[in-house]
Amino acid sequence: MSISNNVRFISFEGIDGCGKTTQARLILEKLNKKECKTILVREPGGTRISESIREILLTKGMDELQDRTEALLMTASRAQLTDEVIYPNLELGHWVIADRYTDSTLAYQGGGRNLNVDWLIELNDFATADLHPDLTFIVDVLPEVGFRRRHSSEQDRIEKAGLELQHNVRKMYLELVKRFPERMMIVDGHETIENIHRIIWQEIDRRFFQ
Repeated sequence: MSISNNVRFISFEGIDGCGKTTQARLILEKLNKKECKTILVREPGGTRISESIREILLTKGMDELQDRTEALLMTASRAQLTDEVIYPNLELGHWVIADRYTDSTLAYQGGGRNLNVDWLIELNDFATADLHPDLTFIVDVLPEVGFRRRHSSEQDRIEKAGLELQHNVRKMYLELVKRFPERMMIVDGHETIENIHRIIWQEIDRRFFQ
């Protein structure tokens, strides 16, 4: 496998309702306008197999799904997406923007479900063949804000777990930034969409274009 040093892999993370999907799409558009061929992937999903796994993970009523099973399914979906979509695009010289990646498992199954984070890191490394984003943005909002933003939409199985889960997930994200400070950056998600985009683009420009 040969990946150019000019190719970048950027992920967006955060609790439900934080606004990361909007920011990921804005950066996709910005990079493509700069003639950096860029694709956007989402998790869980992105391939035929991964979308089937997504349906199991997020379907309401799957209350018997155990926490370890959830973690294994999440990383199985990621393994398929990485092998089928992410690695091939990086090899072609395309930038990849991910709406969630490995850190979501550490935050949701680690912080939210109280599984061992070090074990989850090893599981992620196995699933991705040790692929890590070059830069990860944590769009940070209070869980109550995220809840209000998505109150009008139908909640999936994980969102239905409630605010306590989201508080634990947010706490883990903040701990992960301390653990991986060279890769991860917190962005205040309470700002306007325009201001958040400006801050994110300034960091991308500083790291990769100057």
